[in-house]
Amino acid sequence: MTKVAPIDQRKADHIKINLEQDVRSALTTGLEKYRFIHEALPELDLNRLDTTMKLFGKTLSAPILVSSMTGGTAEAETINLRLAEAAQECGMAMGVGSQRAAIEHPEQAKTFQVRRAAPDILLFANLGAVQFNYGYGVDECRRAVDMIQADALYLHLNPLQEAVQDAGDTNWVGIAKKIEEVCKKLETPVIAKEVGWGISERAAKLLAECGVQAIDVAGAGGTSWSQVEMHRAPDEFTRQLAATFIGWGIPTAESILNVKRAAPGMTIFASGGLKDGLDIAKCIALGAALGGMAGNFLKAAAVSTEKAVQMMRLTKRQIEVTMFAAGVGTLEGLKVGRLKEVE
Repeated sequence: MTKVAPIDQRKADHIKINLEQDVRSALTTGLEKYRFIHEALPELDLNRLDTTMKLFGKTLSAPILVSSMTGGTAEAETINLRLAEAAQECGMAMGVGSQRAAIEHPEQAKTFQVRRAAPDILLFANLGAVQFNYGYGVDECRRAVDMIQADALYLHLNPLQEAVQDAGDTNWVGIAKKIEEVCKKLETPVIAKEVGWGISERAAKLLAECGVQAIDVAGAGGTSWSQVEMHRAPDEFTRQLAATFIGWGIPTAESILNVKRAAPGMTIFASGGLKDGLDIAKCIALGAALGGMAGNFLKAAAVSTEKAVQMMRLTKRQIEVTMFAAGVGTLEGLKVGRLKEVE
């Protein structure tokens, strides 16, 4: 029988693989099918554009989210603190990785506790929704939120990752009902988040009925967690199983439109393969409120806080220049016919 890696080893593997291996999906985000209409006479001052926004009671300097990545190891603690310091300096939102490791091993909680570096940021706690079929409930959700003084809770949805993982959690029966219970009882907003395979109209409708306050589509086109699991597979059977799904998922652009159709009025976070501020601007034009990136920020934070700050500032400037060249002065202006689908 194959020995299952403990959670902390799995988290260490995930960081190493994401930094060292090519784990991209065979699909693209679909954002390449869209372009902004260029305005040669924008009638704007680039340095007076407004990229600020409010979400869950916090003001952000730009619609940028440092997507959930890691926690549970010493290296993860360093990376999380650097990301948090940078997010604090730049006025951006941040999510931590799955906190299950710290729920089960409280001594690991400090690897997620970034408030000491970022007292003011919009911060998201994170647990896997499938754990509701493995003993978790509202109490564990509260513990995750309280552990890091979060403003909201991510419930991540990763059925394919669990299915190709050695001894993954694959009983997803009745999870929607349990998400609904958490939405009713938890004092903080609940956000449903895929991890890289996107959101269908069916899933969006079901999640809206559960009462989630936002959906992070995390579409296909970026990191493929089946590829990550392929690199850490303990045997050839599991490796081949994971490798099968390199081209699986719903691209990010399509996922945003799915949520818009199925759950009008739902707050949408866009992530999954976003490369830069131009991609974030395209997502906002398609209907998202916020764009999340992980890989670029992870690689920068692995070097230093300063590198992470530089990457966040660059991403914000990319959004500003996109708005400027498209002739719009506000984020809302991006949504008014500025984006064209190309053949």
